[in-house]
Amino acid sequence: MVFEEKTIMHGEPDDEEEEEEEQEMDPIETVRQTCAETEHCVQTREHLEQCETRVGSRSSTQENCTEELFDFLHARDHCVAHKLFHSVK
Repeated sequence: MVFEEKTIMHGEPDDEEEEEEEQEMDPIETVRQTCAETEHCVQTREHLEQCETRVGSRSSTQENCTEELFDFLHARDHCVAHKLFHSVK
């Protein structure tokens, strides 16, 4: 049984390792991070965080932060759409 464990551990790379390598090379993540730091995205993220704080501080509320989340994602994706294809080969 010990031999089987060693074979499994020293065999082919795990799927997780392959996924990590693919994610590191994905240019969209880099562009998303860059776009999230722009002024408009920072403002929409602040509105989202304020909403989350407000909703989280209440024990019973009908409010959710869906609109603020969509506003942030829209602002970020709008920026990404203009920059992403310049980095794709």
